[in-house]
Amino acid sequence: MVTRVASGAVTRELLDAGAWREEWDAGPHVTAEENETTIIERFLPKPRMIILGGGHVAVPLAAMGSLLNFDVTVFDDRPSFACKTRFPAAGEVICDSFDRVSSRVTIRKSDAAVIVTRGHRHDQDCLRDILKGEIPGYMGMIGSRRRVAIVRRQMEEEGFDPTVVGMLHAPIGLGIGAITPEEIALAIVAEIVKERRATYRGDFADTGLIERLADLEAETDPDGNAAVITILSTEGSTPREAGAKMAVFRDGSVAGTIGGGCAEADVLRDARDVAANGGFLFKTVDMTDSAEEDGMVCGGTMWLLIESLT
Repeated sequence: MVTRVASGAVTRELLDAGAWREEWDAGPHVTAEENETTIIERFLPKPRMIILGGGHVAVPLAAMGSLLNFDVTVFDDRPSFACKTRFPAAGEVICDSFDRVSSRVTIRKSDAAVIVTRGHRHDQDCLRDILKGEIPGYMGMIGSRRRVAIVRRQMEEEGFDPTVVGMLHAPIGLGIGAITPEEIALAIVAEIVKERRATYRGDFADTGLIERLADLEAETDPDGNAAVITILSTEGSTPREAGAKMAVFRDGSVAGTIGGGCAEADVLRDARDVAANGGFLFKTVDMTDSAEEDGMVCGGTMWLLIESLT
């Protein structure tokens, strides 16, 4: 998206995805001229977590995924397991045979596919189906090293590219010594976040936050009396990176954060004024002098745009 700030007004237009340059990947690309500031930001689809298997690990995994703003899909072949009462936080719950995953779910590169079925055969069905289409950014499979090795070998014998099969995270999750279903789910989610952040650097990559802000705006203040704060660039140690956003509504409610603390409190006052009166404001938050005095962890500088959504 291209945002132009000029002559007391803010205008926006969508930019073709092919126009994005890789050298801009660390955050918004900002160009400041005498009478106009142009901000180019990239927004990706809301991250989706596809959980294949509705057993004990899947329950806390779906809850944690939803908490981290993943669009959660749960897939199982048992009606008593594939139901909304068991997975209230999931956006979609599908009951079907495991060899029909790709016919029910279009897997994207930005997805995280988690194979946690109840058996070796079902794991193979899921993995085989995934490997036939677009490979998700993260794919992991639960199981012992012996069981995982058997599945890997079977996939390679069936003709799947060993390099692609090698992208499978198995055994799944970070090595935190997890034992309980909740701990295993935590290890899986942590590994997904680690891999996602390694691929998509910067806060701007997560459109889930933008979607939540839009929903909250509609629910809280239908007239659009709200302001969005965007970190355009940073220098030194700052609590959030360029691209992080926060919404402030006229009724005092907020969504998101640019780092908290005294610096955020000062910005909130300006944002409420913008939400009430419209327009925009460029603001510099310099924490270098007050960091030690106020006991702040970060002491860098942030350059912000505060703009009205009216």
